[in-house]
Formats: sequence, structure tokens, C-alpha cells
Amino acid sequence: MQRAQETLDCIVESVKFHSADSGYTVLDVNAGGELVTAVGNFYEVGPGEELRLYGAWSNHAVFGRQFRVESFESKLPDSAASLLRYLSAGMIKGIGPKTARRIIERFGENAFEVLEKDYERLTFIKGISKEKAKAISDEFNRQFSIRNIMAELDQYGIKPAECIRIFKRFGGSAVEIVKRNPYILCDEIRGFDFKRADDIAAKLPETPEPRYRNEAGILYVMRHNLGNGHTCIPAEKLLPPCCALLDAEQAVIGAHLRDLIACRMLVASEIGGREFVFLPEVFDNEFSAAQRLYFLMKYPPVTRDAPDAIIDAIERENNIRYAAEQRNAIKIAAANGIVIITGGPGTGKTTTVKGIISFFQKRNMHVLLTAPTGRAAKRMSELTGMEAKTLHRLLEVAWSDDDTPVFTRDTQHPLDADAVIVDELSMVDITLFSALLKAIPFGCRLILVGDCDQLPPVGAGNVLLDAVNSGIIPVVRLTEIFRQAQKSLIVMNSHAILRGEMPVLDAKDNDFFFIERNSPLTVASLVCDLMCTRLPDAYHYDPVADIQVLCPSKKGDCGTVNLNIRLQKLLNPPAGEKPEISSFGRVLRTGDKIMQIKNNYDIEWSKGSEKGMGIFNGDMGIIRNIDRRAGMLELDFDGRIAMYPTESLADIELAHAVTVHKSQGSEYPAVILPISDAPPQLMYRNLLYTAVTRAKKLLIIVGSRHKLQLMVENNKKNRRYSALKSFIDEAAEQKTD
Repeated sequence: MQRAQETLDCIVESVKFHSADSGYTVLDVNAGGELVTAVGNFYEVGPGEELRLYGAWSNHAVFGRQFRVESFESKLPDSAASLLRYLSAGMIKGIGPKTARRIIERFGENAFEVLEKDYERLTFIKGISKEKAKAISDEFNRQFSIRNIMAELDQYGIKPAECIRIFKRFGGSAVEIVKRNPYILCDEIRGFDFKRADDIAAKLPETPEPRYRNEAGILYVMRHNLGNGHTCIPAEKLLPPCCALLDAEQAVIGAHLRDLIACRMLVASEIGGREFVFLPEVFDNEFSAAQRLYFLMKYPPVTRDAPDAIIDAIERENNIRYAAEQRNAIKIAAANGIVIITGGPGTGKTTTVKGIISFFQKRNMHVLLTAPTGRAAKRMSELTGMEAKTLHRLLEVAWSDDDTPVFTRDTQHPLDADAVIVDELSMVDITLFSALLKAIPFGCRLILVGDCDQLPPVGAGNVLLDAVNSGIIPVVRLTEIFRQAQKSLIVMNSHAILRGEMPVLDAKDNDFFFIERNSPLTVASLVCDLMCTRLPDAYHYDPVADIQVLCPSKKGDCGTVNLNIRLQKLLNPPAGEKPEISSFGRVLRTGDKIMQIKNNYDIEWSKGSEKGMGIFNGDMGIIRNIDRRAGMLELDFDGRIAMYPTESLADIELAHAVTVHKSQGSEYPAVILPISDAPPQLMYRNLLYTAVTRAKKLLIIVGSRHKLQLMVENNKKNRRYSALKSFIDEAAEQKTD
């Protein structure tokens, strides 16, 4: 077994910090009479335990010398004295110092065997009932079971924190299960992909059955495509990449695909004469969403007329004049159970929504507002003057026993509302949309607002476009650009881009500017200068709070990775008193702007007296503090303060520059958009349109005029396979038969 170069034999003196979820722990240990700090992933170690640690020494600028633990071995108590020390530490519920001493006095060195195998003898101790004795024995065996699992699985490169997750899922049989089929980790345990399972399989003494690998490979390809936004894949397109990954014949993989469908690890459905394959939970979400959308259409709430007199009164109260399209939207929202309102910038979507809210309030209806991200919900609140919640907060996200996110609000516990208005629907993936529809009560109106021309959501599905194209849901398209919006070149150019026309680039006194540079390095340097010096000097913008760099790609000189490194050096350089931490090949520093890149339902946050759970994909924040000794970071997400363990930092990226895809649903006072060296597949019209419409007051494009023109002319949208429209059509056909 390969070990780290350095070992440390020690006895645990105290536990300074311990995360029950991940096992991340900070210990004070006695190593040959010297008290030192050890940090790493452990499972419920306590004072008095004898450990052999494998890792390396490091020096921290604040906390000094530390031993960073990669793996460890726990020496089982082998004497009455060591067992007394262990039991007295209080690690086993039901045993304190007094009870520990009584157990040792009664059983001596046989106490370990009594606790492990003969718990009924514990009832000889005063105060220990049979039920309590069994509970003590179960806890004792549980703690030592995880230690044995860590020791066994370490030889296959499985880290202690991962062993904890495996133990929580499989219990005491974890080692046998992993040895028989390491590919089960791909489905069951976060952080294991197909390649990782392949590496573990190669180290096992016996080769797992080929079917385990082949079936896991097919599921891996399905999940990979789900990550690319597809809710389903045509069967004929699924087989070739599976065969390439597994180096197997198509007939063999086809047979395994049929087996997976037969046991419903995959679902097949015929759509338009072709067979499509789904992951079961995705199929259920898309099919359920279609059924409930049709239900809302078929059984609408009691019709509420919207007389012109009431709309006129709303106009007078708000000192506004609605266009014909906007008045029509209010009438349709009043008369139907569901309506979609779509339109580009400057077409009055927000004004229309406020009119609908005013009408509903005049009818004494209880209205709830929601959006997919914290920033989008905050903007919705500011524009409407009403509280808007994120969809996760609205649906009251909670967690099952296996840490799977579930929503408290559902068909059994629906929302208390007469109308629900959802903004930025283009960002909502099928999983979240399905959960929302399940929480809409009978008789509640649903108003869906979004821009069909925006990029599809980061998650899987194409909800807004599929719903619009279904043809059975009323759609109000706002097309008139209002006079005030016509003064903005950002608005006018965004509509020109949608029409396939080059934007106006030579204006000198507006909000849209183009600076031509053709070298990627020159573009990158100018972007940094604009953000750090020129815009703050000219407009008094805060480079962190007010300016956002949006990039088509992560890669290249003008990609987010390189620009974040350069911008961090300029905006937040290292300083002796400023804590920082190295994580996943980059440095994170107090004061850095960061973004959450995947949903994490386990993070607790507080905002004054308000508390909640979950930080979600696309949430942006600032690192307020780094506590290296405790292995924790304090992050501020628009006032929500969250404590992050260092092992969760894979979910965090620097965000001085972010991709256009990650910017969906957000608006920024100023946007800088480099167009230079992005891959050709990312140089298309919808991405450019989305980037331009993120800017509220100022947009500066830096780059090549030729490449900008190529983006405007390229109207090829990345094909995204989804079935919501087909399932809606199918539901409507079945009901009319």
C-alpha cells in the first residue's frame, strides 16, 4: 500500500473542530510529548485515541506548523488503560467517565469484547438497561466499523471523507459491496465518475463482472449528456459514444441498454417515430410537468374579467399608460389558469407584470413572486415593490435521509396562493419546474415570464421554449420597444442582433461601446485596464460590485480562468495580513469575488435573524474571512452569510469574470465583453444577445469586429434534446380522444 512519505504516531488530546457531514477535523495531538495540530478527514475520533497519521507537515502564516493528514490508522485500544481513556472521552453516547470506569473495573481488558459481541453483560453495570446496553454496543461497533472501512478502502485511493459517504450509504457491508462492484459508486456516491471507478477496479484483486462496467458506462454517458442540458437522447445516438468509451461491440452495448431499460434504470419512450432514452428521474419530471401544465389549462380557476375601467384605474394610480399588448396580457392573465409573457429588453415585461399584480390585488388575490436565483429574485423585488423568493425558498427545500434535496411544498402541501408569478423562466431547468408545478394548488393562476431568445438554462431541459412551442398555452409576445428604451443603444442593439443585423458600434455618447483589438493578449490587457482603472475613474464604478466581465468561454487568453487570475492580482493582491488558501489549483483570498457553480443543499446561511439552507448554482458572493486552522471560510452571498468547509471549495470559482451562460438571470451596472479567442462553437447569436442584455447602464465590447460579425450571423443554436413539448402534445391528444 502506497503511503505518504511522513508518518506521525500520536494520541488525540482534543478535537478543535469536526464536521459530521464530511468528517473534516482539526485535532490537537500528542506526538512523543509534543503538542501539534493535525488537520484532515476523520470519523468521530476522540481524546485518548492512538492514531498513526500519514501526510505532510506544512507551515501556516497564522497558525504555524500543522500536519496535514492524507490517511490514518486507528490503533484499537489494547489495554484496560487505553480503553478507559477512549471510553471516558464521551465519544460513545451513553458512556461518560463514571460509567467508563465501572465498565473497566468490571471487565478489565475483556471490556472491548463485551462491547463488541456480548453487550448483554453490560447490564451488570448499575444504570445500564438492556436497551441502553444494545444502543452502546451498536454505537461502539458503528464507530469501529468505519475505521475498518477506511483502512480497507485506502489501498484503492479512496479518501477518508469519501469513506464516510460510502459508509453512510452502504453501512458495514461497504467494503464487500465496493470490491464486488466498484461501479456502483458512480450512481450512489458524490465525487465518483466512471474513470474513477475504472481506476478502483484495476486495483482490485479480482476483476468485477463485465456487465457492471458496461452498464455503468452507459449510465455515465447518459449523465454526461444530462450535464450538457439534454433530458433525453435518441437511442441510435446513444450507442456509438458508449461503444467508444467501453471498447465494446454495439450488439453487446445494445443488449445491456435493453437490460437497463427492463429494470427501469433507464426509460425509453417513442417520440416522433424515434426511440428516446431518459434517466428515470428526468423522464418522471418532464412527463409530470407536461401533465400538470395540461391540467392547469384544462381546469382553469374561475374566470376573472379584467374590464377596461379597472385597467384604466390602475394606469391612473401608477401614472402610466399601457400599450395594447400590455393590456391584452393583463386580460389573458385574468381569464386563464396559465399564461406565458415573453419579450426582449425594453418591451415592458416588468411594467406588464406590475399591472397584473395590481389587478390581482384589486381582486383580493394572494400573489407570490419567485425567480430562479437570489439575484433575479432581488431584482424582481426592487422592480415590483413586493417580496420575491427564490424558487428553492418558495418550495421550502429540505433533505431526505440520504441527503437528496426534496421540496416540502408539493401536491400534498401546496403553496398558499391565488396566483404565482415566475420571472426569468428561461433559467429554470426541468427538475425545478416540475417541482414548482407540483406545488401549484387547484384554482391558482400561474404567470410565466421570460425571454425566449435567451440561452437555455444551465441545467437540463428547455422549459420556456418547449412551453411556448407547445401551442396550447396562451402566449403574450411583447414586441413594442418603448420610447424611453429607444434611447438606450444596449436595447436597440440587442434587438438588431436578434434580427441578424450588426449593432451600431461607432456611437460616442451612449451606453454601448466597441473597442477594436485583434490580439487576444491585447484584448485581455485592455479588459483588465477597463475594469480596474478606466471605468472606476470615469464612472466611479466599484470594480467588484458594479462591473462584471462576461466571457464566451472559460479557456484562452480571454477566457474566465486566465482573466480571473489577472484580475485577482490587480483587484485583490496578496498581503501579509490577508488570509488566503490554496484550493484545486488556485488561490482564494479574503475579499475575492466568487460564484457557486453547483447546488449545495447542505450549506447553512444566516441573514440577520433569518436562517436557511442551500447555496445554489450561479449565486455570487464575497469571501469575508478564511480560518485555515478550522478549515472554514466565511462567504457573503448578498447578505446571506455562509460558513464553508474547505472540502466544499470545488463548488466555488473566482467570479471577477464569469461565462455568459453563468450570467443568466443577472444584471450588472456595467459589463465588459471580450470577443477574441473563444472556440467557434461558442461564437453564436444567442450567446451574444444574452451577454448584451446583462448590462443595465454600460456595455463595452472589446475584440475583433470580424468575430463579432460572425457571432451576429451565426444563428445556429446548440441542439438540446428535450421532450416537454412532445409530452404536452401527447397529453392534449389523449384528453381529446
